[in-house]
Amino acid sequence: MERLDKILANHGFCSRRGADLFLKSHHITLLNGTRLLKTSQKATAREILIDGYPVDHPDGILILLHKPAGCVCSHDSTEGPLVYDLLPSQWMNRTPVPTTIGRLDKDTTGALLITNRMELVHRLTSPTRHISKVYLVTVDKNLSDHLIELFASGTLMLKGEKEPCLPAAMEIIDQRSARLIIDEGKYHQVKRMFGSQGYTVGKLHREKFAEWDVEDLKEGCWKDIEYV
Repeated sequence: MERLDKILANHGFCSRRGADLFLKSHHITLLNGTRLLKTSQKATAREILIDGYPVDHPDGILILLHKPAGCVCSHDSTEGPLVYDLLPSQWMNRTPVPTTIGRLDKDTTGALLITNRMELVHRLTSPTRHISKVYLVTVDKNLSDHLIELFASGTLMLKGEKEPCLPAAMEIIDQRSARLIIDEGKYHQVKRMFGSQGYTVGKLHREKFAEWDVEDLKEGCWKDIEYV
């Protein structure tokens, strides 16, 4: 149970200071019809109605977005169009503010998780959990079979890193494209892995993050997912 002013502020309806004014201009009730008239009254976000409508995502946000190229995983609009621009604008007024679970580069497309449940950010990015990510990679020249063994060996050391990459599974699809499965998320890892062997990644698409894929999502679209 929380104070009504905190619920309203945390879900982006108003500031806690502005909760009294919001309450006066909106009809807020419990599910049983009891009207709430003071911001100090306690409830849960799941059990209140605002002007007859339930609170959006009362237990927090966790979505899968099919990230398009050109959007950045940042809250700084000077870096370019934001992935958050693709989401309901009121979400950006919530506390905590939604954030990406890991990042994709501006030119990378595919599966991106966004949440304001901060405990999930750690749980789904911790290297100890070995959360798998599947990438479709296109490079600038023909792929060599030796990459399969090298990436699987667990010995590939990237410049600036203290530990080698964990073993990664690679499947060559055609001369210049491959599918790569990694269980960690070092900075620009996929591009750096191929770059260490003289390849430049031209296109990069994350097909899957853990059990979630974007096969049924158009670019720029999102859906709710669950994680216990």
